[in-house]
Amino acid sequence: MSTTQSDRLRGLLEPLVAARGLDLEEIELSKAGKRRMLRIIVDSDEGVELDACAELSREVSDKLDESDAMGEDEYVLEVSSPGADRPLTEHRHYVRATGRLVKFQTADGGELIARILGVDDEGMDLEVPGVKGRKATTRRIAFADIAKARVEIEFNRKDKKEEEA
Repeated sequence: MSTTQSDRLRGLLEPLVAARGLDLEEIELSKAGKRRMLRIIVDSDEGVELDACAELSREVSDKLDESDAMGEDEYVLEVSSPGADRPLTEHRHYVRATGRLVKFQTADGGELIARILGVDDEGMDLEVPGVKGRKATTRRIAFADIAKARVEIEFNRKDKKEEEA
């Protein structure tokens, strides 16, 4: 999608998304056969429920129909939350991932898997799991030292709410 069209769509849709207390994370326009696919990714600190995506989708559809932002050609609209394994790129992504296990690619080419304990303006405090019976250790990492980061999916981790019950 051209930068101009992306900026235009963002300018048109961001107020709708913000009015629902959500962040507009991404706008992606691609070809799907003869049709175009417009994918809008939204998120919030509390996550996004399916009903909220459906309601927002109707509002976005109406707004796009009122404007000529998508032109006359057919398109498919998809409004969803980001996948669990999406890259962490913004400060708010790290804050939302607090308590989660994350795989970091460091700026020096290294790799680190650790749980985010806390996030501030400069970086974050991590808990690095112990290996072969050793205790976990804590570590600090600055945002400047992170090349890439992605949440690791954990299938067998107990939620803190379950542990407290």
